[in-house]
Amino acid sequence: MRTLYLDCGMGAAGDMLSAALLELTDDPDRELAKLNALGIPGIAYKAEKTEKCGIMGTRLHVTYEGEEEDGEPHRGHHSRPADIRAVIDGLSMPAEAKRNAHEIYGLIAAAEAEVHGRSMEDIHFHELGTMDAVADVAAVCFLMAELAPEKVICSPVCTGYGEVKCAHGILPVPAPAAAKLLKGIPIYAGDTEGELCTPTGAAVLKYFVNEFRYMPEMKCEAEGYGMGGRDYPKANCVRAIMGESGEQATELSCNVDDMSPESVGYAIGVLRSAGALDVFWQSIGMKKDRPGVLLCVLCREADREKMVRLMFRHTTTIGIRETLCSRFVLKRRTGAVTTPWGSVRVKVSEGCGVTRRKPEYDDLARLADENGLSIDEVKKFATGGREDA
Repeated sequence: MRTLYLDCGMGAAGDMLSAALLELTDDPDRELAKLNALGIPGIAYKAEKTEKCGIMGTRLHVTYEGEEEDGEPHRGHHSRPADIRAVIDGLSMPAEAKRNAHEIYGLIAAAEAEVHGRSMEDIHFHELGTMDAVADVAAVCFLMAELAPEKVICSPVCTGYGEVKCAHGILPVPAPAAAKLLKGIPIYAGDTEGELCTPTGAAVLKYFVNEFRYMPEMKCEAEGYGMGGRDYPKANCVRAIMGESGEQATELSCNVDDMSPESVGYAIGVLRSAGALDVFWQSIGMKKDRPGVLLCVLCREADREKMVRLMFRHTTTIGIRETLCSRFVLKRRTGAVTTPWGSVRVKVSEGCGVTRRKPEYDDLARLADENGLSIDEVKKFATGGREDA
């Protein structure tokens, strides 16, 4: 699985994230030219190689009408969400990237509205409404669409500590809007004084990241460092790693010896319908030499709690075991093959130097019944035929 891992041990800001992603691309200069062609009014991007604590990375400078953001509140433009949406709608980038940019600004607007006790449409963005911030969000969304990771994993996020100046005055770190956006995300203050995770950075992480944990086992293909504008004792950067990883899955299992076969079958059906990747059972011997059933459920980590609740609800178990494992799967798609008697759907599995094709049983059975043939006769044509264009 093509996986993007973000190391946010020094927080996250929009410019740092976009710079790290830019370094992952095959041709950063070409991608930089595309960013400058997005059409954000008054905005220009410039990439500069920068060293932090002996590490070379990219600092992505964003200028608005020739002036670079200095982080002070006087730069704030009093934009409303509708103004931001209009700017995003006018950008020259893929529809997917535009949609993601709209969603991220929606998260920011909702957080600001909650902090200030207003409706989303009544919010006046200050730092978050400048063209600088629009440029950061647009750059991240555009580069994510270019890199197209199948999964995004992020480390716990360091927020820094202390105070930060904003258009409303001096606020604690993380700023209230950032704190709202970081809800449900593992965070820690660390030992660096300053605002390390901005609201824009928090919104980007909340939207794109599938899972927050330390780096999984993966085969590294590319590495990028996005540098921040300030210097600290630690390297002020976001590190991005792109590579292949096995799909992480959770295996849940329990032993039962006081359920009827019908009840076990019903529980299996419920778990499959709820999104389990796989469910199976096997006969086991339990205490007092009673025969029992070992019920195993394989699920995505995000579905873990849901599956645990369903297992307790629909089985008689009083304990469930959990194992975290990697799951390697072939990419799957559905094609079609034309036979002398009609079309047959074919399941195609590819990857790791292997290609497998399996005709759909229901289609084979239907054509066999309609034409007085055996399934094997229809399968022979379906297996040996070429997929329809």
